[in-house]
Amino acid sequence: MKLTRIKGFSDVLPGEVETWQRIESAAKRVFAGYNFKEIRIPVLEKSELFSRSLGESTDVIEKEMYTFADRDAKATLLSLRPEGTAGVVRAYGEGKLHQVEPVRKLYYLGPMFRRERPQKGRLRQFHQIGAEVFGRTDPFIDAELLLLLRDLWEELDLPQTVLEVNSIGCADCRPGYRAVLVAFLEGRRGELCADCDRRLENNPLRVLDCKRESCAGVVTAAPSILSHLCADCRLHFETVLDLLKDLRPEPLLNHRLVRGLDYYCRTTFEWKAGAGLGSQNTVAAGGRYDGLAQSLGGPPVAGVGFALGVERLALLLSEGDAGEPVAPLLYLAWMGEEAQRWTFSLAHRLRRQGLRVDLEGEGKSLKSQMRRAGKLGARVVLIVGPDEMTKGKALVRDMARKEQTEVDFANVDESLVEPFGPPRQPQASGQIT
Repeated sequence: MKLTRIKGFSDVLPGEVETWQRIESAAKRVFAGYNFKEIRIPVLEKSELFSRSLGESTDVIEKEMYTFADRDAKATLLSLRPEGTAGVVRAYGEGKLHQVEPVRKLYYLGPMFRRERPQKGRLRQFHQIGAEVFGRTDPFIDAELLLLLRDLWEELDLPQTVLEVNSIGCADCRPGYRAVLVAFLEGRRGELCADCDRRLENNPLRVLDCKRESCAGVVTAAPSILSHLCADCRLHFETVLDLLKDLRPEPLLNHRLVRGLDYYCRTTFEWKAGAGLGSQNTVAAGGRYDGLAQSLGGPPVAGVGFALGVERLALLLSEGDAGEPVAPLLYLAWMGEEAQRWTFSLAHRLRRQGLRVDLEGEGKSLKSQMRRAGKLGARVVLIVGPDEMTKGKALVRDMARKEQTEVDFANVDESLVEPFGPPRQPQASGQIT
């Protein structure tokens, strides 16, 4: 029986990995410019972390988490992480990062897991790059995160994207809007899907987030939460919009944008792709979650953040994207045991100086090795056999020009390193001679 990968779990193969590396490298450069520090969190957490943070009535908790009992005496329920924010918030509190410096800017990269119906840009194992900021309540940091994402899109030369923003208020003003929304939805209850009919009882704002056409048609006419914000929330949101006034294209106000998780408050946002992803066109999303850390037993600090989907970004980048440029390849062809040992040592020295080098491990004909070098796209092939070992001279063949020269063994390192840029400083130990 042939073993295959699990449905909804995808391999990232050579040729695709390079695009992922480009995304990750660009993200790290942009994060560094905004003074973010990387954090690495477990892929497995206690299930309670997510039920308390995301909300018991969310689709993630009800339908999508990979959950199982541990083998301990209590059969503790564990879950593969469906998102990154809750784990980072836990680590921030548990690690007492706030005691050293309450204002923290953190980012993470890695896989998440949700048992959804697999489709384009939406897998059961998917990868996110996320950022979280703790200890700031001001609207400037909300705007800063949105500008950070704009900088990342420019760094990646991403096709047209659109920013949608909203405010979902706070614990003071949201109850009043909730009552108005429930009254509206009760009159249209027969048009709602079964899930939204149930949400109407325990989390009516989630109805605004439903992607089913029947529900989307109903909420189009729903009252806007922006008309029910308290004075503080209104000022906060207006300041965010003012700070983004020069952003092009301009942000779009979407009063139905609530996000699918319970911990959000005030600013919420989604960056959407103009084309290329179909209905699953959100490439980054997030917002403010001021009470989350305290609700998980941590300090009473504000929080705001986002996550972006790596698979979706990779799909949006142009076909044939080679990712980060790599150094040209040097191929070392050898004939005979003595030449093999000599080229093995040379390869190690050159690699330590930053060059990309390959060679065979088994004895093959020169013709076969040259064919292999051409297939790999080597720019230069160095050839060493018994005659070259006797003379102390190697043959260096330029594959593009089809020209061949001799170089003394004593000068071979310099002659190969120089054309490919300045060498790195050699490491202090472990050199093979």
